[in-house]
Amino acid sequence: MVFVQKPSLDQINLTGKNTMTEFLGIVFTDIGDDHLSATMPVDERTKQPMGLLHGGANVVLAETLGSVASSLTIDLTKQVCVGLEINANHLKGVKSGVVTGTTKPIHLGRSTQVWEIKITNEQGQLCCISRITMAILDKK
Repeated sequence: MVFVQKPSLDQINLTGKNTMTEFLGIVFTDIGDDHLSATMPVDERTKQPMGLLHGGANVVLAETLGSVASSLTIDLTKQVCVGLEINANHLKGVKSGVVTGTTKPIHLGRSTQVWEIKITNEQGQLCCISRITMAILDKK
């Protein structure tokens, strides 16, 4: 089991209240022993001027998933996790519907973590793949 804490999806979704997560319509939909998933609508909030899902919206979904998943692996009374680096490869355009992102750990170290995030369209086709490196810092 990867997650030290395993809150309910309702609890996780409440953490995004009044943030970019809520504004973009990101909703956490599944938590397992080693993965976390969320959906995001492809609409006027997340599209770029050409009518496609904005690459930056993909990155917001990816960073949201990686950051929240990372926070579930540590004792938040003693540590915090912050994004150190993120990349994304946009593989397929999406014009409408909903995309789903799922993150799984690649490396869970004492001071860094690496998470892979796969974003798919409603047909299950891979649209974006991302990797985020998280720094794990002790609280002072």
